[in-house]
Amino acid sequence: MHSVGIMKSLRDLNKEIKGCKKCRLYKTRRNILLGEGNLNTKLMLIAQAPGVNEDREGKMFIGPSGKVLDELLRKADATRGEFYITNLVKCMLPKYRKPKKDEIQACSQYLDKEIELINPNVIVPLGYYATKYIFDKYNILLKSKSEAFGKLFLAKDKKIFPLTHPATFLYHESFKEGMIKNYKKLKVLSANCKWYQACPMKRFYEEGKLNKKWIELYCKGDWKSCVRYQIEERGDPHPDNMLPNGKIKEDLK
Repeated sequence: MHSVGIMKSLRDLNKEIKGCKKCRLYKTRRNILLGEGNLNTKLMLIAQAPGVNEDREGKMFIGPSGKVLDELLRKADATRGEFYITNLVKCMLPKYRKPKKDEIQACSQYLDKEIELINPNVIVPLGYYATKYIFDKYNILLKSKSEAFGKLFLAKDKKIFPLTHPATFLYHESFKEGMIKNYKKLKVLSANCKWYQACPMKRFYEEGKLNKKWIELYCKGDWKSCVRYQIEERGDPHPDNMLPNGKIKEDLK
């Protein structure tokens, strides 16, 4: 869809969201939060729900967790303007309680439409509830959602990269180092590996010898964790049939 068409469709969607009374949360909200940011982005960030400050001002991430988010993005050499940011639940949850199943069910219809319109390459759910919803939506099975944070998953035509919610740092400062490391990958996921055009993986994939997942998860995904990339950066020799995880695939020639 052309960007003008996306803007019009989003305006129509936002008008519908503003008038929403599908669940009990409309009775306690001041403002309903709309998504904001780059409509042409490769990455969409999905938080859980607005807090008190966001509900009062009608803007995303302006409270304490917003300051943490900005700090994490600075560490990643990124800015909010590079991404589209929205919420799973568009209204404030009273007393910061957990979202209820029917509230998520009612509000996720809007999120689904946002994903359809923005059509990001990478979906970045922040925190447990956003991650659970996205995993369920794309049929990603995992015993523990907490183990998913900082890892890249491939599902249908999307890549999913769950991150710990910025608010977590407000209560667990010991998580800071790990959070910074994972948030830095947002910049990595925003562009393809610089070696991709010359990489044998590209040729093997185009010849039908290599599964697409290797390209999407590494060459066009978390290329910084690719063993081939790391060796290439050091200038060390390595065989063409070495996979991104460092293993040798004997049938690649």
